Order: sequence, then C-alpha cells, then structure tokens
Amino acid sequence: MHLPSLRLHAIPDLRDYLIIIAGMAVYAIGFTVFILPHEIVVGGMAGFSTLIYFASSQHIPVAFTMYAVNLLMLMVWFKVLGRKFVVRTVFGATALSLMIGSIEGYFTSHQPIVADTTMSVLMGSALCGIGIGLYYAHHGSAGGTDIVAAIFEKTKGINMGRTMMIIDISIVTCSFFLPFEGDLDARIQTRVQTIIYGWTSIIIYSFLANYIVNLDKQTIQFLILSPKWHEIAHHVTHESGRGVTTVGGTGFWTGEHRELLIIWCRRYDADRIYEIVRHIDEGAYIIQSDARSVYGNGFDPLKAKPQKNIAPKKA
Repeated sequence: MHLPSLRLHAIPDLRDYLIIIAGMAVYAIGFTVFILPHEIVVGGMAGFSTLIYFASSQHIPVAFTMYAVNLLMLMVWFKVLGRKFVVRTVFGATALSLMIGSIEGYFTSHQPIVADTTMSVLMGSALCGIGIGLYYAHHGSAGGTDIVAAIFEKTKGINMGRTMMIIDISIVTCSFFLPFEGDLDARIQTRVQTIIYGWTSIIIYSFLANYIVNLDKQTIQFLILSPKWHEIAHHVTHESGRGVTTVGGTGFWTGEHRELLIIWCRRYDADRIYEIVRHIDEGAYIIQSDARSVYGNGFDPLKAKPQKNIAPKKA
C-alpha cells in the first residue's frame, strides 16, 4: 500500500485517538464482515493472519495472530522504532485486534451478509480504505506491515509505501498454497480468482487511504494582486499563520507598480485566506492552483535518498 511515510514523532491528542478508534472500527467491519467470510486474503497483518487462520483449518483466530505477531515484532525492534512509535502501535494493534476478535467468530460461522463475492469485496475494500485513511491521517498505526516498513525505512532508507506494497502483494500471492481439496487445475482456477480479488482489494483500499491521508495535506498556491497588498499580507501572516512572499511587478498598460503576493498553504487554510482577502479587497485578483512536492518549514521534510557506495573498479 503506497502511503506517505508515517509521522513517527507525532503524538495524537484526544480528538486524534477518537478518530483513530473510529477508523479502526470501520476497517474491522470492512474486513471481518465483507472480506473474511468469502475466504479472500488481503494485504497487511490482517492478510497474513488470514493465511494462518485458513492454514490451521480455522483453529487460530485472525485477531490472535495479529496481536501476537505485532507484539513480537515490537519487542524485537523496540530500540530501532523508538518508544513513541511502539506505544502508538501497541494502542492501535490492541484496539484493532479486540474489534476484529469480538465479531470474527460470528461472521465466519454464518453465511456472508452479501452473497455476491465481487460486491462484498468491493464494499469491504472501500470500508478498509476509509478506515486506514482515517487512522493514518490522525497519526495512528495498527502495526503489521507498518512495523516492517518502518524498520526498512529507518535502517535502509527504503520508502515505506513501496515496502508495504511489496509485502501486501506477496501475502496475497501466498494464498495459492493454502490447503485445497481438488487437483492442480481446480486449485489454479479457484486460487487465481481469489488472488485477483485480493490484489483488487489492495488497489481499492490503497487508493482510498491515500486520498484521505493526502486530502488535508494537499498544498495550495495563491497568487494575489491588490492595491491593499500590505494589509492582506499582514492579516494572512497573523491570522492564518502562513508566510507571504512579495514580488514586485508593473502593469504593462497602466504602468502602475504592484506587489504580487505568493502564499503556499494546506487546503484546510484556503477558506481562511479567501475570507481575509474578500474582507479587505473584494476586487483583488486571486489565482489558486495546486502545488505538488512542497518541502520546507511548515510542509513536508526534504529527505535525501541514501547514496549507494560504489566500489572503484580494479585495474
């Protein structure tokens, strides 16, 4: 799952914790109610635990494997991951395991609520994506592939999203080797179909999760031209907390000198900036556009990719 790097040092507040719990509840419903009853293996720790569940003839609950493996990995890699990440992940893993464990017994022992596999997987994947996006956007972590990806990022400098995607696809592919009653041709027909369902699920929930996580992080660029530029810049700086850059310009026809204001902000700041400009000068020229890859103070940190040491060739 291609997601932005986790903000490992961010500390959730009470509102964050409430939304994290809500997101995990949505994920638990999507996975346990709509995906697991159809015996579809998805990515992440839920997918790995599903492999163990069906490989053990449904004797080892999904929630048990999720929690046990998460705790084991956190204990082994505690020093690498850091205390804040571990504490946050223990909270998330505990909450999600309890939610899935409290309902998986019922839904795996009854007929699926949605009989059609395609519709059920689509619904479950959408709910999983919304849930993941909610708890990621509010500094949450449920462990699983998050832990493995965080380890690779800290020790090898490998992008977390890329690592998680590789792991997720590998977990789904391993479902081909689950116990199956029938010959090789029947196994191929059945398992390839469930693998495609699993891959499709990864694409859907990754897309939705990315969309939700990046929704508020989207950077907006404003170009503002107004004779009251100084007053606008003063209020934007002091009321929205965003910096303003001024660039001198001259109107070609009028020959008048004007200062052009350049502002970069998050999407959630845009309404406030519009309100400030409208209050000061309704006739101001405003150009808004999306800005990609904005790094620096107040935005995303600029991380240099590790350089590979290339040994000189011997003569």
